[in-house]
Amino acid sequence: MIENAQTLLRSCSPLTVSGPLCLAAILYTRGWTRLCAARPNLISPWRLTAFLAGLAVVWLSIGSPLEALDEASLTVHMVQHVLLMSVSPPLILLGWPALPLLRGSPQSVVRRAIGPFLRLKAVKHARHLVANPVVCWFAAILALVVWHVPGVFEAALRRDWLHELEHASFLATGLLFWWPVVQPWPSVPRAPRWSIPLYLFLATLPCDMLSGFLAFCDRVVYSSHPSAPRIFGMSALQDQECAAAFMWVSVTVILLVPAVMVTMEFLSPQTNRPEQELRVASAAANRCLEVL
Repeated sequence: MIENAQTLLRSCSPLTVSGPLCLAAILYTRGWTRLCAARPNLISPWRLTAFLAGLAVVWLSIGSPLEALDEASLTVHMVQHVLLMSVSPPLILLGWPALPLLRGSPQSVVRRAIGPFLRLKAVKHARHLVANPVVCWFAAILALVVWHVPGVFEAALRRDWLHELEHASFLATGLLFWWPVVQPWPSVPRAPRWSIPLYLFLATLPCDMLSGFLAFCDRVVYSSHPSAPRIFGMSALQDQECAAAFMWVSVTVILLVPAVMVTMEFLSPQTNRPEQELRVASAAANRCLEVL
C-alpha cells in the first residue's frame, strides 16, 4: 500500500497549477495593497484573507498530492469536486476580486487589452446571461451530472486533457453557482434576496440523488476503481460508499450554512453589508476603473 501511494505521489505535477495561482495571489495582493494605501477603508482585510484562502483550496484540490490520489480513490475524487465547486468559489468571490485584480495588473495591459475586451458587445451580453441565477444553477448542476456519468467519468480518468477540463468546469460552474449567493461587488442582484435559500435548497436535490445512488448501489459504478491501487485499505465498493457519504453530508452542510445566514440577513436588515464599505468602494472604484 505504501509503495502504491509513493508511486501515485511521484506522478503529481503541481507546477502548472501553482504558477497561475501564485500569479493571481500576487496580483490581488498588489492591487489590494495599492487600494488600501489610497483608501484604507476600501476593502476589508478579511476579504484579502478569503481570496487567498480560496486560491489555497484550489491548490489543495488539484495542485497538491491530493491530485495524484484521485485516480485510485473515489473518495479523494469526491473531495476534489466538493473543494472545487463548493468551498473555493465562495471564498474567492467573498474577496471582491474584480477591483484588486484590475488594480494589481499592469495598467498598460488593463488599458490596451482588458478594457477593450470588457467593452465588447458580445462580452457584455455574455456577462448579462451568466449573471442570471437560473443559468448559474443549471450550469453547476449540469456539470455535476455530466461528469459523473460513468462513461464520461472513465474517459476523464484516461485522458489528462479531459481530466483538466473536468476540474476547470467544476471551478468555473462553482463560481457561477455561488455568484448570486455571494453577490460580489460590483455585481447587481438579479433575483430577490429571499429566493437564495430556495436556490440553495434546490441545489441539494441533485447532489442527494447522486450520492444516494452511489451509497446504496450494490455494485461498483465506475469500473476503473476496482483495478486501481488500494491506498486506504478499503475495497472499491467501500470506497464508493465513503465517497457518497462524504458528498451527501458535506454538500448539505455547505449549502445549509449560507441559506441560514441569508435568511437571518433578510429577517434582520441590520446584518446586511455595511453601507459605508460599499459607498467607499464604489467611489474609489469609479476612479480606478476609468482606465477601462
